[in-house]
Amino acid sequence: MSNVDERSLLIPVSVLNGAGPKRITALNKLGISTIEDLLTFYPFRYDDLSTKELDEIADQEKATIKGTVASQPVLARFGRKKSRLNFRFLVGQDVLMVTFFNQPYLVSRLETGQEVGVYGKYDVKRQRVTGMKLFTADANDDFTGVYRSSKEIRPNTIKNLVKLAYEQYGELIADIVPDSLRKKYRLESRQQMIHDMHFPASKHAADLARRSAIFEEFFRYQAGLQFMKSKNKHANGEVIAYDNDLLKEFIAKLPFELTKAQKKVVNEICSDMHHSLHMNRLLQGDVGSGKTVVAAIAMYAAVTAGFQCALMAPTEILAEQHAEKLAELFAPLRVNVALLTSSSTSRTAQKKELLSHLADGEIQIVVGTQALIQKDVIFHNLGFVVIDEQHRFGVEQRKILRLKGNDPDVLAMTATPIPRTLAITSYGEMDVSIIDELPKNRKPIKTDWFSKKQVNEAINFLAQQVAVGAQAFVVSPLIGESEMVELQNAQEVYQKMSSLFEPKFKVGLLHGQLKSQEKDQVMQDFKDKKYSILVSTTVVEVGIDIPNATVMLILDADRFGLAQLHQLRGRVGRGSSQSYCILIADPKNDYGKARMETMVQTNDGFLIAQKDLELRGPGEVLGSKQAGLPEFKVGDPVENLNILQIAQQEAHAIINAPDFERKTENAELINYLRRRIVQPAGFD
Repeated sequence: MSNVDERSLLIPVSVLNGAGPKRITALNKLGISTIEDLLTFYPFRYDDLSTKELDEIADQEKATIKGTVASQPVLARFGRKKSRLNFRFLVGQDVLMVTFFNQPYLVSRLETGQEVGVYGKYDVKRQRVTGMKLFTADANDDFTGVYRSSKEIRPNTIKNLVKLAYEQYGELIADIVPDSLRKKYRLESRQQMIHDMHFPASKHAADLARRSAIFEEFFRYQAGLQFMKSKNKHANGEVIAYDNDLLKEFIAKLPFELTKAQKKVVNEICSDMHHSLHMNRLLQGDVGSGKTVVAAIAMYAAVTAGFQCALMAPTEILAEQHAEKLAELFAPLRVNVALLTSSSTSRTAQKKELLSHLADGEIQIVVGTQALIQKDVIFHNLGFVVIDEQHRFGVEQRKILRLKGNDPDVLAMTATPIPRTLAITSYGEMDVSIIDELPKNRKPIKTDWFSKKQVNEAINFLAQQVAVGAQAFVVSPLIGESEMVELQNAQEVYQKMSSLFEPKFKVGLLHGQLKSQEKDQVMQDFKDKKYSILVSTTVVEVGIDIPNATVMLILDADRFGLAQLHQLRGRVGRGSSQSYCILIADPKNDYGKARMETMVQTNDGFLIAQKDLELRGPGEVLGSKQAGLPEFKVGDPVENLNILQIAQQEAHAIINAPDFERKTENAELINYLRRRIVQPAGFD
């Protein structure tokens, strides 16, 4: 190991005395491999261990009490690896009973007449302290951090190793946040920040350090996103020199006028396409806002420039619907649209012919599922890629599709409105376009929340709508019976609805266990009005477009997330008639009630998404499949949104400044970016 390596924060933590093989294994499991990892493994909370007088302590309050051991400690063992240690404790004129559970080693540290400090919960009535920590009487560590640990390593062991690491390597801690920025926001130096995160002299010192640590964490992440974004923008992309006259003519002949929001977004996308810089844009739009038409305009622009386009959707139903819409839009223009899914090309000869026409360029637009990323799918000149509901695909899947062209422009779409917090953290490397306006003929969906006792009222209302020619969805959380959870299930609901409405009104059933062709047939029959009522699971959540459907009845609505409820509601209200969403739920807590009330109060998907984020947290909202969702050590993107936004703005300004790499104060930040950058979600 060279001298440089020996004095680096990136060397293994095993260089520390006391960090043997077993401890190294335990530290690695906690994500600690280097000195840097150890120094930034911050306490998850702090205990105020300053001594209090007995009359200052409230009942059941945790506090530190100093006194004298007044009796020989008695250790009793019970059960497997369980113990109880008792001793009398003289505090002034009062005698308390102190009990420590499962800390048998303390018996060797206690002697009658010894002065000690005990931190624990004080029971005033019983004059008893349930001990948590034991100190020598002269200990002055009044405000101390508590570390996340495991069975293999104790919190105090981690604290001692952190102290050793700081003593030996603290001088090497350099500022990643530029000096001008630290002065602007009154942030501590990184060296001071790390010291006070671990060894604060007071709560005030810990709070100042935490504020600086949160900013640094968000700033480092945002700087990484902006750094990759700037490098990506300088990468060579396709120059899509589309025919502007043909594009204007196509837009003018659409059977409806684009909204202002759609026009704005189309201009943003077309501007990107016309430049040699690679496009990586996210198109956000609430359900029914017209994202597909925007994508169609962009694809037609690419076609007029001689490029092929691909649209990848998460389900066969959605892919088929997109293909049908695009074929209808492009029929007068003789643009060749093809569908490629596992079901659509089940016959070998049929698939072979489609792939041949794709390879020779005869097919200009192909719509499909993950079948598009198979090895035998070869494009003639892929220049534009649309990925619908992109969070449902992994980073690798999106990357494979891009590699089928010469770094084609990418437009990712989502009908799940992304709140500001997640847009900044998870999509910060993408340019974002937002359609925040619904078409003029769309009426806001009226939403009501009924208890299960009122379900007959809801069904009567549904019957009234069906009687005048409308159609209705009835959604249930489960397909079949479940002994674990007592929920309505689709099959049972289907039987009940059939007995109530047939033979006058036909009832259909749709769920995920049906084969693809069976699902397609049910949906086609519903679209053709062969069914008045469709009982379904959440398979109808995304992309189903039935303009004649005006009622969405959701059973056990408290079992769904807010975003999912909003998506389901978006299956109605797609025509000119007034539509309704009825939630049947008896939520058992305030959290469940808050979700139902949010749905009743607003149709704004972005407000709903923000509320969903506040109630459930980012991991639950995006789901575990969203590769690259950041897990911050100290910052909370929801709670600390203001700091996150400032960090993003400052990172953008610094990284995109012309003299960024020449400024001396940016040297350590540049080293960090080149050394530790990690690809986030959506950036392939």
